[in-house]
Amino acid sequence: MADFDFGDGLRKVFLAGVGALATTVEKSQEIVDDLVKKGELTVEQGKALNAELKHKVAEVKEASDAKAAEEVKEAKPEAKAE
Repeated sequence: MADFDFGDGLRKVFLAGVGALATTVEKSQEIVDDLVKKGELTVEQGKALNAELKHKVAEVKEASDAKAAEEVKEAKPEAKAE
């Protein structure tokens, strides 16, 4: 158990989350583009929705970065104690 680096494990989980988030953004943009093509949204509405999605993703990413950094900082003293 001493060989396990908690910070590395947390980093891998965080990167997996970022990858999932990026995939979600790409898929949501495809959906918005399809709605625009079908005429269910105007081009301007589609652009506004895409911009809003990107803004929300940036907020979530920043919050995740901060939380991950805080958890790594808290985990390091515990790892040293073991």
